[in-house]
Amino acid sequence: QVQLVETGGGLVQAGGSLRLSCVASGNMYSFTNRGWYRQAPGKQRELVASLPSGGRTNYADSVKGRFTITRDGPRSTWILQMNNLKLEDTAVYYCNAAYGSNDYWGKGTLVTVSS
Repeated sequence: QVQLVETGGGLVQAGGSLRLSCVASGNMYSFTNRGWYRQAPGKQRELVASLPSGGRTNYADSVKGRFTITRDGPRSTWILQMNNLKLEDTAVYYCNAAYGSNDYWGKGTLVTVSS
């Protein structure tokens, strides 16, 4: 079993920055993909950024140039640096890891961007 825990959410003014962290624990695997998703009120969960093992990072068009996904040293930790936040970035952000056909999810962390 794999557990993912997100930290770093909170309230920030538009134009500000936040740094989300995801720490994985449990039966660790060499994940084939690591990523961040978000779900705004009344909307479907959407991909924000992904970091495939051995591949290139991918970003939603809405966050390109503002968000950066990276690994923080150990394979079990990855970061979403969010800069120049906009009101429409308000959502619950979820950490995701994939191994084969298995998807693992954190419980989410709330990011609220105010004007």
